[in-house]
Amino acid sequence: MMDALPTEIALLAWSTVLLFVHVMIQGQTSTRERGLDWNAGPRDGEAPPPGPLAGRAARALANFQETYPVFVALALGLAVTGRAGGIGAVGAGLWFGARIVYIPLYLFGVRYVRSMAWLASIAGLLLMLIRLL
Repeated sequence: MMDALPTEIALLAWSTVLLFVHVMIQGQTSTRERGLDWNAGPRDGEAPPPGPLAGRAARALANFQETYPVFVALALGLAVTGRAGGIGAVGAGLWFGARIVYIPLYLFGVRYVRSMAWLASIAGLLLMLIRLL
């Protein structure tokens, strides 16, 4: 019988799905606003400026990519050192949940609450770091 994956590793696997969701949202909104011809073409020269939704999707993806390497490092660090669980697992869950909530908040331009979601994701990373240290 197989042992259950540590929460941090399970969320690491699901975080790859979340990355793909970000990429797909960004790609779809950009194609919708810039046109299929632009997307299917070689994209030589300057791209037409993104519209509001495509711009938000691109910025949300960039923001995710800023904290994602830290999450990956902490999740793997907790797993390989045998320190998975406890507040590290709580932190991983907090980071993951906050990153899910962040997407629609950014896409719909919700101020302040979006920043609170970002802060919650950072708090999750800090909990993971505390557990690792």
